[in-house]
Amino acid sequence: MAACIHHSSTTEANQPSQCQSGTLLCRCVISCRPIFLNLVFCNPVYQVTTKNPENFEEEDDHLWFRIRHEALSDIEQEPLLSNYYHSLILSHNSLETALSNLLAMKLSNSNMSTEKLFEIFSTLIRDDLKIKKAIRCDLEGARQRDPACTSYIHCFLNFKGFQAIQAHKVAHKLWSKGGSTMARVIQGRVLEVFGVDIHPGAKIGQGVLLDHATGVVIGETAVIEDNVTIMHNVTLGSRGSVDFGERHPKIGNWVILGAGAKVLGNIRVGEKAKIGAGSVVLKEVPPNSTAVGNPARIISGKDKVSQ
Repeated sequence: MAACIHHSSTTEANQPSQCQSGTLLCRCVISCRPIFLNLVFCNPVYQVTTKNPENFEEEDDHLWFRIRHEALSDIEQEPLLSNYYHSLILSHNSLETALSNLLAMKLSNSNMSTEKLFEIFSTLIRDDLKIKKAIRCDLEGARQRDPACTSYIHCFLNFKGFQAIQAHKVAHKLWSKGGSTMARVIQGRVLEVFGVDIHPGAKIGQGVLLDHATGVVIGETAVIEDNVTIMHNVTLGSRGSVDFGERHPKIGNWVILGAGAKVLGNIRVGEKAKIGAGSVVLKEVPPNSTAVGNPARIISGKDKVSQ
């Protein structure tokens, strides 16, 4: 049976303000027609139901259905994309399998085969409900908060920030289980391919958006909570100490880190804070505040500056 999902035009205005992936599910009555090379374009009549997000099944995965539907829609507009989309999306039976294949293709080289990397990614992602939920929340986060993200499939296939975070999830799981050597190999390949350097020990929540992503550096003991937006050339680093303890920043929910911002040391940036572009943050930043400058100062109210 062909997979389907509701048209984006019927739901965009009602998108949730934060990730609720896995709670909105689609069961469809399908009206289909062939379009190209035995591919089928489906117009669904759907009803939305609710389920426990920790127990979603492949046939109820509304986001995966939507990505497949976007692929079919793109092929209908541009048939030359048929083989491309079939290889990366339509030939796979789940979002996890398609993602594992995509990351393996991107990160493989002459010394590390696509097949071996696919085995590593798919094995570690397949049975981890936390990672599976976070993947969907990361897609939702990009779709909702990045104006340049025009579709889920665009983010999935083309946003290297999204791909870098997904590779990090696997590297972090390996690191946590004691597989530090392979975790480091994945970190190195992500840096070479995507220009993003995330230590496998760093802890990253869900709904995190690396916008443009180039030049992002995240240190070993950094913690990034949910729905954080990080622009390009951001560093979450230490102050150069040889201390091997907690030495990197902790970033709260819904924080925005502007392009080129540097947050250094074991300090906390509070929930919903904003760090201005090019700022160098060396001290705690309270929740709901804005820090700007080098060294950064806290701006509150009408441009009132607190030292």
